[in-house]
Amino acid sequence: MINYLQHKYALSHKGAKDMIKACVACVLANIALMLPIGLLYYLACDLMNGGVPQEKKSFYIIGAIACLVFIFVTTYIQYNATFFATYVESGIRRISLAEKLRRMPLSFFGKKDLSDLTSTIMADCASLETASSHWIPELIGSIISTILIAISLFFFDWRMALASLWVLPVAFGIVFFSSKVQHSLGLKQMAVKMACADGIQECLESVRDLKANNAEEIYLRGLDKKIKAVEKRSIISELGTAVFVASSQMILKLGIATAALVGGYLLTQGTLDILTFFMYLLVVSRLYDPLQLALQNLAAIIATNVQCERMDEILSHPIQTGTDHLSNKGCDIVFNHVGFGYNQNEQVLQDVSFVAKQGEVTALIGPSGGGKTTVSRLAARFWDVSKGEITVGGMDISKIDPEALMKLFSIVFQDVTLFNNSVLENIRIGRKDATDEEVIAAAKLAHCDEFAEKLSEGWNSLIGENGSELSGGERQRISIARAFLKDAPIILLDEATASLDVENESIIQEALSRLIRNKTVLIIAHRMRTVSGADKIVVLNGGYVAQEGKPGTLLEQAGIYQSMVRIQTETQNWKLV
Repeated sequence: MINYLQHKYALSHKGAKDMIKACVACVLANIALMLPIGLLYYLACDLMNGGVPQEKKSFYIIGAIACLVFIFVTTYIQYNATFFATYVESGIRRISLAEKLRRMPLSFFGKKDLSDLTSTIMADCASLETASSHWIPELIGSIISTILIAISLFFFDWRMALASLWVLPVAFGIVFFSSKVQHSLGLKQMAVKMACADGIQECLESVRDLKANNAEEIYLRGLDKKIKAVEKRSIISELGTAVFVASSQMILKLGIATAALVGGYLLTQGTLDILTFFMYLLVVSRLYDPLQLALQNLAAIIATNVQCERMDEILSHPIQTGTDHLSNKGCDIVFNHVGFGYNQNEQVLQDVSFVAKQGEVTALIGPSGGGKTTVSRLAARFWDVSKGEITVGGMDISKIDPEALMKLFSIVFQDVTLFNNSVLENIRIGRKDATDEEVIAAAKLAHCDEFAEKLSEGWNSLIGENGSELSGGERQRISIARAFLKDAPIILLDEATASLDVENESIIQEALSRLIRNKTVLIIAHRMRTVSGADKIVVLNGGYVAQEGKPGTLLEQAGIYQSMVRIQTETQNWKLV
């Protein structure tokens, strides 16, 4: 049962146990509310039989007080078991999702939009929070307590019990068998919601380009259609649910009529006493009101299946695992007949083999789309290879935990990601336990002091969302400073100096030359000037190693490297006319 609840409603082990406790608490609370009816029934019996005996008065007084106390206690337990436990589980669920996302391969993120994942963590979690605190425990509690009450009703009079309860399986069956329709409506509604969220996010991210091209009005018209599609689909989904819920609630109310008709007939026949008839009418009136709400809860729970599936997709997705023990001897990176594709029907790398030796700079060059960035990401196990093997110091990286492996790497990406924090804290990402002095020393190696000390609050100045207060070159220098601070034995540079001017590029390259001593350096660059001093060049084209060797040797060979050098030399003389 616990495993079923975990996968069905994306719960933790503790959350599943707490949900079972909440259901039990709801059962007790519902039964507690029925106890006064039983007490009232026996009191009425005594009153009609000549009055309440003296010895029973204390029984009814104590019984009434006991009922109130029991209702209070069960309601208190129910509140804690449903609401408080749910809020704790909601926090656990979000942390679990974040922790799972942290350990998942980047191939998963390549198939998911950012808005989709954000919606899962925020909106879907909120929906399940409501389901766990309101719908599921109350529904299960209503069903179990109704079954127990129904069994007891059969002991009093099976005819009245049938007349009162025949509507229950019919009403619940209507809602239950609507699950396929509701699931289909939910999928369609989620699709238009995600399209709208993607459109809004894309608009915010590309507002500069939209303004620059006078395309705002056209884009917003398309976005308006997506918003209206969400509104239309929401109305259709609500209508589709209401058709089943309203019809089932109408049938449920027929139970009161049949109980009254059958009871009246039995009274006229003399086979039913007035008190039993009175008791059944009280029970039915008390029983059907919460069951109408239970029907709505059942429909709401069915509607959350889409959110549960989306969340379980993340929680059930395989993660990259491995040992925490690093057994590498040295830091030579060896690609041995590596093949890789982001999709099953597409191969980005076909049969890549080369060695990036420790103490040397190995440059990856080639036409765009040739696989350079993919190779660097595979070396750090951002993805797992489809075939072949990658080793670091003789250690198969597919058997190493990604977080443990990353201790060996310092990476400077082409696209820098910064946080709305101070310059110091953005650089400290490279090593969280670094002192301010160590951070500033690393920053000065990357020449960050040239702009940081000119900011309003110096090193403690906030740099805006993703470094919006800085230029492209300044943002890149912070990324390089992180690599200096981490000081790992393997350095991956993906167009690390692409945003720098010629003067700063020369300064950074001089600083990098100090950093890379006795380290394994894998650099991706399109400027031939950047890689001219590399110890080894690997030319990638179409997922294959087209050329490999020292820059001077490759320059003498007819091939891609020679062609790229010639073209870039010619473009240096290009000018406006």
